[in-house]
Amino acid sequence: MAATRLAQRPQLSEEVADHVRTRIMSGEVRPGDFIRLDETAAALGVSVTPVREALLTLRGEGLVDLVPRRGYLVSPMSRRDVEDIFWLQAELSRRIVDRAITRFDEAALGQHARLVEEFEAAAAAGDPDRVVSAQYALHRSINRASRSDKLSRFLNNAARYMPYRLYADDPAWRADALIDNRRMLEALRTGDVETAHAVIDAEFSNGADLLIAHLQRAGVWDEDRDGDGVTDGDDNRVESITSTPLIHGPV
Repeated sequence: MAATRLAQRPQLSEEVADHVRTRIMSGEVRPGDFIRLDETAAALGVSVTPVREALLTLRGEGLVDLVPRRGYLVSPMSRRDVEDIFWLQAELSRRIVDRAITRFDEAALGQHARLVEEFEAAAAAGDPDRVVSAQYALHRSINRASRSDKLSRFLNNAARYMPYRLYADDPAWRADALIDNRRMLEALRTGDVETAHAVIDAEFSNGADLLIAHLQRAGVWDEDRDGDGVTDGDDNRVESITSTPLIHGPV
Protein backbone atom coordinates (compact mmCIF):
# COMPACT_ATOMS: atom_id res chain seq x y z
CA MET A 1 0.00 0.00 0.00
CA ALA A 2 1.34 3.42 -0.93
CA ALA A 3 2.29 5.61 2.02
CA THR A 4 0.09 8.51 3.01
CA ARG A 5 2.19 11.66 3.00
CA LEU A 6 1.28 13.90 5.91
CA ALA A 7 2.20 17.52 5.44
CA GLN A 8 4.34 19.19 8.08
CA ARG A 9 1.84 21.29 10.03
CA PRO A 10 0.79 22.10 13.61
CA GLN A 11 -0.78 19.24 15.58
CA LEU A 12 0.93 16.75 13.29
CA SER A 13 1.63 14.47 16.24
CA GLU A 14 -2.12 14.40 16.96
CA GLU A 15 -2.81 13.21 13.43
CA VAL A 16 -0.14 10.54 13.73
CA ALA A 17 -1.71 9.48 17.04
CA ASP A 18 -5.13 9.28 15.36
CA HIS A 19 -3.61 7.15 12.62
CA VAL A 20 -1.88 4.69 14.95
CA ARG A 21 -4.87 4.60 17.32
CA THR A 22 -7.13 3.62 14.42
CA ARG A 23 -4.72 0.86 13.40
CA ILE A 24 -4.76 -0.51 16.93
CA MET A 25 -8.51 -0.30 17.44
CA SER A 26 -9.20 -1.89 14.06
CA GLY A 27 -6.93 -4.83 14.87
CA GLU A 28 -4.45 -4.09 12.09
CA VAL A 29 -1.78 -4.13 14.76
CA ARG A 30 -2.39 -6.35 17.76
CA PRO A 31 -1.41 -6.57 21.42
CA GLY A 32 2.25 -7.53 21.58
CA ASP A 33 3.14 -6.02 18.19
CA PHE A 34 6.00 -3.51 18.23
CA ILE A 35 5.54 -0.09 16.61
CA ARG A 36 8.82 1.11 15.09
CA LEU A 37 9.38 4.85 15.11
CA ASP A 38 11.52 4.97 11.99
CA GLU A 39 9.30 2.67 9.94
CA THR A 40 6.17 4.53 10.98
CA ALA A 41 7.76 7.89 10.14
CA ALA A 42 8.87 6.63 6.73
CA ALA A 43 5.44 5.19 5.94
CA LEU A 44 3.70 8.47 6.79
CA GLY A 45 6.34 10.74 5.26
CA VAL A 46 7.11 12.58 8.50
CA SER A 47 10.08 12.90 10.82
CA VAL A 48 10.51 10.67 13.85
CA THR A 49 9.68 13.52 16.25
CA PRO A 50 5.88 13.63 15.72
CA VAL A 51 5.78 9.83 15.79
CA ARG A 52 7.57 9.80 19.15
CA GLU A 53 5.19 12.47 20.47
CA ALA A 54 2.21 10.48 19.18
CA LEU A 55 3.37 7.31 20.90
CA LEU A 56 3.82 9.19 24.16
CA THR A 57 0.20 10.32 23.83
CA LEU A 58 -0.96 6.77 23.16
CA ARG A 59 1.08 5.53 26.11
CA GLY A 60 -0.85 7.96 28.29
CA GLU A 61 -4.09 6.50 26.91
CA GLY A 62 -3.00 2.97 27.75
CA LEU A 63 -2.83 1.84 24.12
CA VAL A 64 0.92 1.24 23.97
CA ASP A 65 3.65 0.36 26.47
CA LEU A 66 7.28 1.40 26.44
CA VAL A 67 9.70 -1.52 26.72
CA PRO A 68 13.18 -0.29 27.77
CA ARG A 69 15.75 -0.60 24.97
CA ARG A 70 13.18 -2.21 22.69
CA GLY A 71 10.57 0.43 21.91
CA TYR A 72 6.80 0.68 21.99
CA LEU A 73 4.43 -2.23 21.74
CA VAL A 74 0.65 -2.42 21.63
CA SER A 75 -0.88 -2.91 25.07
CA PRO A 76 -3.29 -5.71 26.00
CA MET A 77 -6.94 -4.97 25.21
CA SER A 78 -9.96 -6.93 26.41
CA ARG A 79 -13.53 -7.19 25.26
CA ARG A 80 -14.49 -5.36 28.45
CA ASP A 81 -12.25 -2.47 27.40
CA VAL A 82 -14.19 -2.15 24.14
CA GLU A 83 -17.54 -2.42 25.93
CA ASP A 84 -16.46 0.26 28.43
CA ILE A 85 -15.45 2.67 25.68
CA PHE A 86 -18.87 2.40 24.07
CA TRP A 87 -20.70 2.51 27.40
CA LEU A 88 -18.96 5.77 28.23
CA GLN A 89 -19.91 7.29 24.88
CA ALA A 90 -23.53 6.26 25.34
CA GLU A 91 -23.67 7.80 28.83
CA LEU A 92 -22.19 11.09 27.65
CA SER A 93 -24.38 11.15 24.54
CA ARG A 94 -27.59 10.67 26.53
CA ARG A 95 -26.75 13.60 28.79
CA ILE A 96 -25.85 15.75 25.80
CA VAL A 97 -29.06 14.96 23.93
CA ASP A 98 -31.09 15.71 27.07
CA ARG A 99 -29.77 19.25 26.89
CA ALA A 100 -29.85 19.57 23.12
CA ILE A 101 -33.39 18.35 22.51
CA THR A 102 -35.02 21.45 23.96
CA ARG A 103 -32.80 23.78 21.94
CA PHE A 104 -33.59 22.63 18.41
CA ASP A 105 -35.65 25.40 16.82
CA GLU A 106 -37.01 25.25 13.25
CA ALA A 107 -33.76 26.53 11.76
CA ALA A 108 -31.65 24.00 13.64
CA LEU A 109 -34.04 21.18 12.78
CA GLY A 110 -33.91 22.16 9.12
CA GLN A 111 -30.13 22.09 9.17
CA HIS A 112 -30.09 18.73 10.94
CA ALA A 113 -32.53 17.33 8.36
CA ARG A 114 -30.18 18.42 5.59
CA LEU A 115 -27.32 16.63 7.33
CA VAL A 116 -29.43 13.46 7.47
CA GLU A 117 -30.02 13.78 3.73
CA GLU A 118 -26.28 14.24 3.16
CA PHE A 119 -25.62 11.04 5.09
CA GLU A 120 -28.21 9.18 3.03
CA ALA A 121 -26.65 10.42 -0.21
CA ALA A 122 -23.19 9.35 0.94
CA ALA A 123 -24.48 5.93 1.99
CA ALA A 124 -26.29 5.46 -1.33
CA ALA A 125 -23.09 6.34 -3.18
CA GLY A 126 -21.15 3.83 -1.06
CA ASP A 127 -18.53 6.48 -0.29
CA PRO A 128 -16.99 5.62 3.12
CA ASP A 129 -15.16 8.94 3.49
CA ARG A 130 -18.37 10.90 2.87
CA VAL A 131 -20.25 8.61 5.24
CA VAL A 132 -17.73 9.29 8.02
CA SER A 133 -17.87 13.03 7.39
CA ALA A 134 -21.68 13.09 7.29
CA GLN A 135 -22.07 11.08 10.49
CA TYR A 136 -19.51 13.32 12.16
CA ALA A 137 -21.59 16.36 11.16
CA LEU A 138 -24.76 14.83 12.65
CA HIS A 139 -23.09 14.18 16.00
CA ARG A 140 -21.57 17.64 15.99
CA SER A 141 -25.00 19.19 15.32
CA ILE A 142 -26.40 17.66 18.51
CA ASN A 143 -23.27 18.37 20.54
CA ARG A 144 -23.29 22.04 19.59
CA ALA A 145 -26.99 22.41 20.31
CA SER A 146 -26.42 21.08 23.83
CA ARG A 147 -24.05 23.97 24.61
CA SER A 148 -22.09 21.53 26.76
CA ASP A 149 -18.55 22.17 25.66
CA LYS A 150 -16.82 20.12 28.35
CA LEU A 151 -19.08 17.11 27.91
CA SER A 152 -18.62 17.30 24.15
CA ARG A 153 -14.86 17.34 24.60
CA PHE A 154 -15.02 14.30 26.88
CA LEU A 155 -17.16 12.55 24.26
CA ASN A 156 -14.67 13.46 21.56
CA ASN A 157 -11.85 11.95 23.60
CA ALA A 158 -13.78 8.69 24.01
CA ALA A 159 -14.77 8.67 20.33
CA ARG A 160 -11.13 8.71 19.25
CA TYR A 161 -10.97 5.00 19.95
CA MET A 162 -13.56 4.18 17.30
CA PRO A 163 -12.25 3.02 13.88
CA TYR A 164 -14.91 4.88 11.89
CA ARG A 165 -13.85 3.53 8.52
CA LEU A 166 -14.72 0.02 9.74
CA TYR A 167 -18.34 1.12 10.22
CA ALA A 168 -18.57 3.22 7.09
CA ASP A 169 -17.42 0.27 4.98
CA ASP A 170 -20.15 -1.98 6.41
CA PRO A 171 -23.43 -1.94 4.36
CA ALA A 172 -25.43 -3.33 7.31
CA TRP A 173 -24.12 -0.59 9.62
CA ARG A 174 -24.96 2.07 7.03
CA ALA A 175 -28.49 0.69 6.68
CA ASP A 176 -29.01 0.78 10.46
CA ALA A 177 -27.56 4.28 10.64
CA LEU A 178 -30.04 5.47 7.98
CA ILE A 179 -32.91 4.35 10.22
CA ASP A 180 -31.38 5.66 13.43
CA ASN A 181 -30.59 9.07 11.97
CA ARG A 182 -34.21 9.47 10.85
CA ARG A 183 -35.47 8.32 14.25
CA MET A 184 -33.21 10.80 16.01
CA LEU A 185 -34.36 13.63 13.74
CA GLU A 186 -37.99 12.86 14.60
CA ALA A 187 -37.14 12.65 18.31
CA LEU A 188 -35.47 16.06 18.15
CA ARG A 189 -38.48 17.45 16.31
CA THR A 190 -41.02 16.15 18.83
CA GLY A 191 -38.93 16.40 21.99
CA ASP A 192 -39.10 12.62 22.48
CA VAL A 193 -36.27 11.98 24.96
CA GLU A 194 -37.12 8.30 25.36
CA THR A 195 -36.69 7.60 21.64
CA ALA A 196 -33.51 9.70 21.51
CA HIS A 197 -32.06 7.57 24.31
CA ALA A 198 -33.14 4.38 22.55
CA VAL A 199 -31.37 5.47 19.36
CA ILE A 200 -28.20 6.26 21.29
CA ASP A 201 -28.28 2.96 23.17
CA ALA A 202 -28.76 0.99 19.96
CA GLU A 203 -26.02 2.90 18.14
CA PHE A 204 -23.34 2.28 20.73
CA SER A 205 -24.43 -1.24 21.68
CA ASN A 206 -24.39 -2.32 18.04
CA GLY A 207 -21.12 -0.46 17.50
CA ALA A 208 -19.46 -2.34 20.33
CA ASP A 209 -20.76 -5.68 19.07
CA LEU A 210 -19.52 -4.99 15.54
CA LEU A 211 -16.05 -3.96 16.70
CA ILE A 212 -15.69 -6.91 19.09
CA ALA A 213 -16.68 -9.33 16.32
CA HIS A 214 -14.22 -7.67 13.93
CA LEU A 215 -11.38 -7.87 16.45
CA GLN A 216 -12.23 -11.50 17.11
CA ARG A 217 -11.95 -12.27 13.39
CA ALA A 218 -8.69 -10.31 13.26
CA GLY A 219 -7.23 -12.62 15.90
CA VAL A 220 -6.81 -10.00 18.61
CA TRP A 221 -8.25 -12.55 21.04
CA ASP A 222 -6.99 -16.03 20.18
CA GLU A 223 -5.87 -19.20 21.91
CA ASP A 224 -2.83 -17.39 23.36
CA ARG A 225 -5.07 -14.95 25.20
CA ASP A 226 -7.45 -15.51 28.07
CA GLY A 227 -11.22 -15.25 27.96
CA ASP A 228 -11.22 -11.48 28.45
CA GLY A 229 -8.84 -10.90 25.60
CA VAL A 230 -5.85 -10.01 27.74
CA THR A 231 -2.50 -11.07 26.34
CA ASP A 232 -0.45 -13.59 28.25
CA GLY A 233 2.67 -11.48 27.86
CA ASP A 234 4.55 -13.98 25.66
CA ASP A 235 3.62 -12.57 22.25
CA ASN A 236 6.35 -10.27 20.92
CA ARG A 237 5.57 -10.17 17.21
CA VAL A 238 7.20 -7.30 15.32
CA GLU A 239 5.05 -5.45 12.82
CA SER A 240 5.50 -2.03 11.28
CA ILE A 241 2.75 0.50 10.71
CA THR A 242 1.68 1.18 7.14
CA SER A 243 -0.60 3.97 6.14
CA THR A 244 -4.37 4.37 5.93
CA PRO A 245 -6.59 7.46 5.66
CA LEU A 246 -6.96 9.35 8.90
CA ILE A 247 -10.45 9.07 10.40
CA HIS A 248 -11.71 11.66 12.84
CA GLY A 249 -14.54 11.16 15.31
CA PRO A 250 -17.48 13.37 16.25
CA VAL A 251 -16.97 16.60 18.15
